[in-house]
Amino acid sequence: MSKTMIVPGLDGSPNPHWQDWWARTDPNAMIVDLPDPRRPVREAWEAALAVMILRHPNSILVGHSLGSVLIAQMLARWSGLRVRGAMLVAPADPLAGTDGCRRIRRFGPLPDMALDVPTVLVASRNDPWMAFDRSRDLAEALGADLIDLGHAGHVNVASGFGPWPGGKVIRDRLLDQTERPSVLRRWLGQAAAVRPRLTGA
Repeated sequence: MSKTMIVPGLDGSPNPHWQDWWARTDPNAMIVDLPDPRRPVREAWEAALAVMILRHPNSILVGHSLGSVLIAQMLARWSGLRVRGAMLVAPADPLAGTDGCRRIRRFGPLPDMALDVPTVLVASRNDPWMAFDRSRDLAEALGADLIDLGHAGHVNVASGFGPWPGGKVIRDRLLDQTERPSVLRRWLGQAAAVRPRLTGA
């Protein structure tokens, strides 16, 4: 079975973040150890991810926030990388002008070319790190399928996301799509079925 390579964003994804939960509950998943997650350096993060992709070819990449941006940029720049698919969750816009963006500005601008691997972009309608319209435009530019999680914040702990079984469902269907390319298109209209249950809901 293909490995799932989990790529954290700014400040990492410690417990109880859904990425940490996923890595602990999925024997085929691993978290990419990105250097200095509080003060990210684009070149260092790219090198760390490239090494992991070379060690584990044909993996599914699952990124959150800045991790999603890193994945998109890597795949746009290095089309020869052996990646089975990419799942980009709540990408953060490095040039959006929010307070936190000063630490990630060097990761901009976002790529604007279609990726050559099956890609899903999972977006929220009230994400402070990227407006939903911008997420939709990015998905179109990348040739990615867009999944609308509704009002899910930044899909992080502050938004109520610890365990997120729906994320694994999206990954599994992305895996299926790489074998049968028409599958993902058929279930996108039912994306609400994989929306996570927020804490306190």
